[in-house]
Amino acid sequence: MKISVQYEDFDVDKELKALRSSTKVGALVTFIGTVRDINDSENVKSMTLEYYPGMTEKSIEKIVKTACERWNIEDVTVIHRVGKLQVTDQIVLIGVSCLHRKEAFDACEYIIDFLKTEAPFWKQEELERGKRWVEAHMEDEMCRNNW
Repeated sequence: MKISVQYEDFDVDKELKALRSSTKVGALVTFIGTVRDINDSENVKSMTLEYYPGMTEKSIEKIVKTACERWNIEDVTVIHRVGKLQVTDQIVLIGVSCLHRKEAFDACEYIIDFLKTEAPFWKQEELERGKRWVEAHMEDEMCRNNW
């Protein structure tokens, strides 16, 4: 298991190779979140992510531990970036390797749904008209509540 909150970008190929180290792995599912150039019909120039050191990692560990209890997971990687990011930059990587695809898909979806709603991150977008903090989305809460 790898959990990292970091300023540096991550190498997707390197991380996926590490998740495939076991010969038991029959499925590897990933989610990569990126900074988009529009949100709520406004042009986004950049995004700054802040976190609570120590507390954020513990929150992610709890989410991953619960996923490992629910599904037969071989390995998990969660990398979340912080700091100032530009449009198209990678924000988050979630990788789940399992024996079977259904478990891998479900576990990956579960982790991102809870990461979006439970992990203490704060996002501030830089727009053409100024800056704003990104509010929680009801859709994210609904996805989490489906579990």
